[in-house]
Amino acid sequence: MTTFVLVHGSWHDGSAWNAVIQHLEARGHQAFAPTIAGHGKGMNKNVNHAQCTQSIVDYIVGKDLTDIVLLGHSFAGTIIAKVAEAIPDRIRRLIFFGAFVLNDGESLRDNVPPHLQTLLDELVRESNDQMMVMPLELWREAFLNDADLDLARSSYAQLSPEPYQPWIDKLDLRQFYSLPIPKSYLYCTEDTALPQGEWGWHPRMSNRLGQFRFVQMPGSHEVMFSNPVGLVEKIIVAGRD
Repeated sequence: MTTFVLVHGSWHDGSAWNAVIQHLEARGHQAFAPTIAGHGKGMNKNVNHAQCTQSIVDYIVGKDLTDIVLLGHSFAGTIIAKVAEAIPDRIRRLIFFGAFVLNDGESLRDNVPPHLQTLLDELVRESNDQMMVMPLELWREAFLNDADLDLARSSYAQLSPEPYQPWIDKLDLRQFYSLPIPKSYLYCTEDTALPQGEWGWHPRMSNRLGQFRFVQMPGSHEVMFSNPVGLVEKIIVAGRD
């Protein structure tokens, strides 16, 4: 049995993992899906990246979870990197799932192409409160491009505005890059949330990890909705000893 802690990406909360947790538990594993501070419907969005990280550290420590496989999706790649700095002794392996891997001193915003930087800035201006609201057409075409319209709409209804401050905070990652914790990168081949090629997830992000286990599968950025069973199989492979 493996204990997985699954950390969601932007616009999500822990409920994004409900189907994945169900299938992991059916396979005899233990799985937890905390919600990052400032995320979810009706939550105070006035948070920075350090507060987001601390909320996951507090969750793991509060439940006294040890020997865990810590997975971060998308934005949460930056969260699990900082969590690993704080509590490395509790983590068996890190899984970066379609996730940002930043160079030391960078922000998330620094790692998206110029046209997406412009879009994010426009979303913040439109919200008037330092948040980004995901447009349905972006969700449908770039994030969940392997699902029908009904699933795209029902999953879109679970999203909530994303706080912008964690996206622009510059991160000190020198300690992360010195940690000996084993790492995996899980990549979906139809993931176009970042444009494939020069700005894509793999190999651009994955290769920053140095030595890592590479696992890939068909699917979009949000394959936890479109194919949770297939995703569970690959999470188990990415997390095995």
